Amino acid sequence: MAMEETTKIDKFTATPFRQEVELQHVDHEAGFSTLRIRIRELKRFTVFDIDEHTAEHWGRTLLKWAETRKNEGAPK
Repeated sequence: MAMEETTKIDKFTATPFRQEVELQHVDHEAGFSTLRIRIRELKRFTVFDIDEHTAEHWGRTLLKWAETRKNEGAPK
């Protein structure tokens, strides 16, 4: 079984549907690292392990979307 070491980065509740989101840094035995995104909806879990390029792309897209919503005067 492959060994991995995880470090908690953040954990929060996403609104409006109250999904529990946990972000972890994962060092894999094979010598690479990923960002693990765990989303819990009631009893169901969704888990993504992504590299730094995917995390950067995803993060920039999230920020762009949030900025457009602020500029439109949307409720926060």
